[in-house]
Amino acid sequence: MLKTIEQIRAEFPLLTHEKTAYLDNAATAQRPQCVLDAERDFYRCHNANPLRGFYPLSVAATEDYERSRVAAQKFIHAAHPEEIIFTRNTTESLNLVAYSYGLSHIKAGDEIVVSIMEHHSNLLPWQMVARQTGAKLRFLECEPDGSLPQERIDAAFSDKTRLVAVTHVSNVLGHETPVDKIVAAARNAGAVVVLDAAQSSPHMPIDVTALGVDFLAFSGHKLMGPMGIGVLYGRKELLEEMPPFLTGGEMIDSVTREGAVYAEVPHKFEAGTVNAAGAVGLAAAIRYIEETGFPLMQERELLLTERALRGLQAIPHIHVMGSEKASEHTGILSFTIDDVHPHDISAVLESDGVDVRAGHHCAQPLLTYLGVRSSTRASLMFYNTEAEVDAFLNSVESVRRRMGYGE
Repeated sequence: MLKTIEQIRAEFPLLTHEKTAYLDNAATAQRPQCVLDAERDFYRCHNANPLRGFYPLSVAATEDYERSRVAAQKFIHAAHPEEIIFTRNTTESLNLVAYSYGLSHIKAGDEIVVSIMEHHSNLLPWQMVARQTGAKLRFLECEPDGSLPQERIDAAFSDKTRLVAVTHVSNVLGHETPVDKIVAAARNAGAVVVLDAAQSSPHMPIDVTALGVDFLAFSGHKLMGPMGIGVLYGRKELLEEMPPFLTGGEMIDSVTREGAVYAEVPHKFEAGTVNAAGAVGLAAAIRYIEETGFPLMQERELLLTERALRGLQAIPHIHVMGSEKASEHTGILSFTIDDVHPHDISAVLESDGVDVRAGHHCAQPLLTYLGVRSSTRASLMFYNTEAEVDAFLNSVESVRRRMGYGE
């Protein structure tokens, strides 16, 4: 039986306690009660250091942690649990790939392709690799709506391309990237593909095997899980040949005065005490998504996005960035208002109890490319309501008048 919107919202404590219309879901999502319970129950019932003790509490903590790894593996359809590495977030995951794979595999004269739509987390690490290795960074430029035609993909690749780093869904435009075409171009060039799935994983099923990517990263907090837990997927054969990102406790097999033998993957990349409670909370979020179902979530998000987009398009002086089709926004609507700074727009909406994001959204090269310095972004999740969308639109419609423009 499908859940009603009333049943869905009742599962999120903050949504029942706060009167605000929370439309900043691309930054972080709200948490259902089951996630809060899972993290709390780990500390109440199984709180011990995983992977280190043979006493019952530590064994139970280890089992919880490794079950969470399997949950993440199945969620993205990885071939092996060992291909799942727990990190703090997408940013750390992408830095791990840059430092452990990039610096050891990229050399002077090689080329790294990144899309112009990248979040800084999937750009700055590759700038670092290019600087330190002498490789060249090449940009895959999109159309204004966020689409990537085949001719643009072909123009970005060459026989020197060794790595391509792209977002699955733009956090500014909401447009989904044609991963199949990018993977095909990468394979022709002999390059590996790093996919940033931070914005896609909360909104659509992901199958890393079908996608054919070599690395994929996402964050728990955007997936209705805890903050401070993230996932890096890497093909096992690549992970096995990579040096560790961090060294210290737990990521070793043995240590002598002269050196160390590192542990097998994935533990080679999980130095120190792990965020076991966060992993357990992430597994609970994954279960919640699976029980709710992407079809229901996507249907509601599209309905809300269509309502919001139509409303914005009907208001004078509003300019919505990206596609004119709601289905190509993945719940993300970035916009500008003539003569009004996005921070002022955000302040007006906040005074009306509507929470949105204003600024460059950690994607400055994209905004510069599109000729925009900053924008306001509303981002929707399936637990938002039509009434919240209407409140957002009413507030936006009043901005210029309240800023003294008379209309």
